[in-house]
Amino acid sequence: MTAIAQALGISWRCRHTWRRASYNTMWCLIGCAIGDMGTILFFQLTGIPWPVLLIMSLAIINGLLTSIALETFILARQMPLRLAFKTAIGMSLISMIGMEVAMNVTDVALTGGAMLTWWIVPLMLAAGFVTPLPYNYWRLKALGKACH
Repeated sequence: MTAIAQALGISWRCRHTWRRASYNTMWCLIGCAIGDMGTILFFQLTGIPWPVLLIMSLAIINGLLTSIALETFILARQMPLRLAFKTAIGMSLISMIGMEVAMNVTDVALTGGAMLTWWIVPLMLAAGFVTPLPYNYWRLKALGKACH
C-alpha cells in the first residue's frame, strides 16, 4: 500500500467502488456537459463578443445548474422531489467544480478560446471524467457518500 493510501486509510484497488464512482461521475458529467457545452455553443453560434473568461465562468455556472437539475430528475424516481433536490444540492460541489474547470481548461488550452469542435468535445469530456474520479472514489470508500 502506498504512503498516500495508508494515510487516507483506504484501499484504492476495489473494483466495485471504482465502478460505482465511475457510474456516479458519468451522470454528473452528462449534467455538467449539457449546461457547459450548451453555453459555449450558444456564444459560438451567436457570435456575442464576450471575453473568454466570462463565457467560461457562465459555462461553469450553467454546468453546475444542469447537473443539479439532472440529478434531481434522476433521484426523483427513487424518492420524493423535495428530498431528491436536497440530495442533488448536497452532492459534492468539489467534484463538479473540478470537472467543470478541467473541461474548460482543456477547451481553452487546445483551441485558444471558448470553442467547440468535433475533436475537442471528446477531450473535454475525458478531462471532465478523469479529474474528479479519484475524489469520487475516495468519497465512496472513505465516507460512504454517493449521490445515487
